[in-house]
Amino acid sequence: MQARAEEQPYTCSVCQKCFKVRSALICHTRVHTGKKLYQCSVCHKEFNQKSYLVNHKRIHTGEKPYQCSECLRSFSQTSILIKHMRVHTGEKPYQCSECLREFAHKANLVKHRRVHTGEKPYQCSICLKYFKDSSDMVKHKRVHTGEKPYKCSLCLKVFSRTSYLIQHTRTHTGEKPFQCSECLKDFSRKSSLLQHKTTHTGEKPFQCSVCLQSFAKKRTLSQHMRVHAEKNPFECPECLKDFKENSALTRHMSVHTGERPHKCPECTRHFSQKSNLVKHMKVHTGVKPYKCSVCLKNFSSKSSLIQHMRAHTGEKPYQCSECSKDFSRKITLIEHMRVHTGERPYRCLVCQRDLSSNSSLIQHMRAHTGEKPYQCSVCQRNFSRKASAVKHMRAHRSE
Repeated sequence: MQARAEEQPYTCSVCQKCFKVRSALICHTRVHTGKKLYQCSVCHKEFNQKSYLVNHKRIHTGEKPYQCSECLRSFSQTSILIKHMRVHTGEKPYQCSECLREFAHKANLVKHRRVHTGEKPYQCSICLKYFKDSSDMVKHKRVHTGEKPYKCSLCLKVFSRTSYLIQHTRTHTGEKPFQCSECLKDFSRKSSLLQHKTTHTGEKPFQCSVCLQSFAKKRTLSQHMRVHAEKNPFECPECLKDFKENSALTRHMSVHTGERPHKCPECTRHFSQKSNLVKHMKVHTGVKPYKCSVCLKNFSSKSSLIQHMRAHTGEKPYQCSECSKDFSRKITLIEHMRVHTGERPYRCLVCQRDLSSNSSLIQHMRAHTGEKPYQCSVCQRNFSRKASAVKHMRAHRSE
């Protein structure tokens, strides 16, 4: 202790910290007094040490005099270069005393320690939620503000986090930097790789707290938890119908908006769902793998065959609770029920007219678009409604 006092003879009277030279002690005392002698001539920010001002000025000048000998990257401060060099050397001088995990930077160790202590010193001023570090709080606040400062240079889509932008750019580049060591399959996201690895290990780390069933993926557990929930979590703002998955709600919304983004390349018909387009394409390919055992008629989908079979059996399993009328198809019953309720959930985005069924909306939209998808095979005249085309065809047969 005597030797240390001789090496550092200058002691701070406030915190008892020792220094080798008097000038260092003078600089240090400004920490306690708050005195800042050095001011930036550009932005007028003040500093208590001249070296801090010198480093700060490089923000304005863009000067980066310190270069990495390995990758030639330049930095504005020696301290930043020293930290950067650990990327190449692999040095991790900071170790957690709890779990012995090592870190290249002291700041990362400080953040990590909060995993053990449970400390969350940063609080959102809007919803009062706590966070382990300030960067997480800043990112979280964008949920409230809607701020998305990171823009894709290719498609101009904006994101709230740099990590989201990086992941998004891979949709343009096709980059898949994460490879499975077992089967060499590549992935664009680390999380996707980690989930994939469970197919090799058989690991199911995500357990339901209600029924104790285990799952390999967190997403699968989230979907499963909705089985226990009294109400599905995704609710339509138009008709209040709820869904188990957000993707199902997204598909449902096209019922109200009339949006039909999936276009048939053969006949230009549009569909609200991709699955309906796939079914429709069989009209053009002629593929009809499902055959009726009674009349031998072929169908492109199993559901179409099941509905057709009711024409032979006379089965009408769907009954109206109001008037007891029976129907062979569930969708027909749903549309019929609107006669009693007066409900018209399908709105035209052009003239705001409300209609009771999706098919009515489709037919109505043709009044605005001029679309006439049904053509007479004899005279090539086009019609907006199938019924009109069928009626017209009968005129040719009677000739």
